[in-house]
Amino acid sequence: MQVNKYPIAGVAEITPRIFADERGAFLETFSAKLLAEAGITETFVQDNLSISKKGVLRGLHFQKPPFAQAKLVSVTVGRALDVAVDIRKDSPTYGQHVTCLLDAEKRNSFFIPVGFAHGFVALEEGTIFQYKCSNYYDKASEGGLLWNDAALNINWGIATPLVSEKDEILPTLERFDSPF
Repeated sequence: MQVNKYPIAGVAEITPRIFADERGAFLETFSAKLLAEAGITETFVQDNLSISKKGVLRGLHFQKPPFAQAKLVSVTVGRALDVAVDIRKDSPTYGQHVTCLLDAEKRNSFFIPVGFAHGFVALEEGTIFQYKCSNYYDKASEGGLLWNDAALNINWGIATPLVSEKDEILPTLERFDSPF
């Protein structure tokens, strides 16, 4: 397993070792021991899965405390551009974001700690996106940021994404009061 740390503290890309031969391939998709050795010690309690058409953009979402969630995300089919925005009030990187290209062939994962808004755009038809979450979903704790906020300056790599009505009315960073 290879861990690539990002300039924003806590965020990391995890790429597994893939053992391939003429029969196919084998890899560990999750190992709490290996993640702990890389400094990721979250306990994951819920798995989610979404299936998206090409061009679907989901985000930017988070759960407010006490239901805040760290996430370990990956794609099992297709590719997605994943985005994490730092929304920790006292962080020197508040309002900054990082991206990770998740690829089913590469089998990489992206770790997003508590205190980040998260979103992705599906780059291929039928992209299957998996989330491991460190806390249970709670509807009353939902929060988010507007995906196309100019202050965030996120290049989603797609001109006209398909976005839910709910995601189109999320607040901008300027109007946002972070719970973290």
